Amino acid sequence: MDNNTQGNAIELHGDEEIVEVIDLDEMEPGPDDLADELEDVDFEDAGNADDDDEGWETEDEMEAEQDDSELTFSKHTGSVFCVSLDPATNSMAVTGGEDDKAYVWRVSDGEVLLECTGHKDSVTCALFSHDSSMVATGDMSGVIKVWKVDTKEEIWSFEVGDLEWLEWHPCAPVLLAGTDDGNVWMWKIPSGDCKTFQSSACQATSGKVLPDGKRAVVGYEDGTVRVWDLKQGTAVHVIKGRDAHQGALTCLACNKDGSLVLTGSVDGCAKLINTATGKVVGVFSVEDGKAKGSTDKEESNSVESVGFCNILPLVALAYLDGTLAIYDFSTQVLRHRCQHEAGIVHLQWEESSSVVSTCCLDGALRLWDARSGSLVCEYRGHAAEILNFTINREASLAVTASGDNQAKVFCLQRPDR
Repeated sequence: MDNNTQGNAIELHGDEEIVEVIDLDEMEPGPDDLADELEDVDFEDAGNADDDDEGWETEDEMEAEQDDSELTFSKHTGSVFCVSLDPATNSMAVTGGEDDKAYVWRVSDGEVLLECTGHKDSVTCALFSHDSSMVATGDMSGVIKVWKVDTKEEIWSFEVGDLEWLEWHPCAPVLLAGTDDGNVWMWKIPSGDCKTFQSSACQATSGKVLPDGKRAVVGYEDGTVRVWDLKQGTAVHVIKGRDAHQGALTCLACNKDGSLVLTGSVDGCAKLINTATGKVVGVFSVEDGKAKGSTDKEESNSVESVGFCNILPLVALAYLDGTLAIYDFSTQVLRHRCQHEAGIVHLQWEESSSVVSTCCLDGALRLWDARSGSLVCEYRGHAAEILNFTINREASLAVTASGDNQAKVFCLQRPDR
């Protein structure tokens, strides 16, 4: 493994510019500390994306031979791309879809609590704030809206370039977004005070605010990774060159204390990064039992989702070819390879167990025991691919989003419960 790493000094590349960001320690700053007025910032107008028949949907719609779900939410009139549960109670879900709408609805009975309208394109990001009081929705064209859940009012909106991802701060009313032009935006909500983190002109494809609330990790289309200090407005670490990925980042996740970040890429590799030092401390690929980097770009197998187990030193990688790879990250040894019938879209570990769940293009939700690598349960009910899912804290239910225009709630029953 190559150990070339970046030091603590800030490194600028090309036209890269770093702009001071919001001081999260002072939620009511003075005039000198406020972000530049929004009208002083030039924004690129993003038009509506053309409808594309080659989207997420498979060519042949699958027939749902069985339905294991407890509830089906059918308000959307197009594919459902994203789903999140409210972090405070896990009693509300928000889904976004191809119909340019998002819905907040009650998980117990499917009752619509809020209909989020006014978007120009498919809603691909929809998530609750840390206290569940607000919902942010974002569409592909870059229109972002924030809604107050209890009053059902739109309290803020903004338009950026084509949107790649949206992320709430873990303990403050602050929203971050990554865009196609490489910028990362940060706003106070609902005041709209704004700062940007600017880098090279390539997509900011994935981002995550670390649990300490002071740093964010952002992955880019050129394979680089930056660790941003949100208070100082500096890139404290830049992972580039031979330490960077050899293709665009597709996903990233952090462990519980934020000391480690795992990144996945179209190059078929995942990299383990120490967020304190910026060093790459592990590289994973399913080429063989011992983790190593991919050498054949043409045959690389994209990593679609990654995640850490909270109770064991294990990580999981989900691949486009349907492989779920479970590694011991302390030794970088491949423990289990769990094969799916079609490509995996997303994975999620349970909060307090060694069970990892996956959703797949074959329309199934599967639970795997990471200790043994065995399949625990399989749930079906969708007539098309599952595009996203989430599991509640107790791991007692899952909510799925599918290309069949539906979201479903599954009760997760296991022999050990």
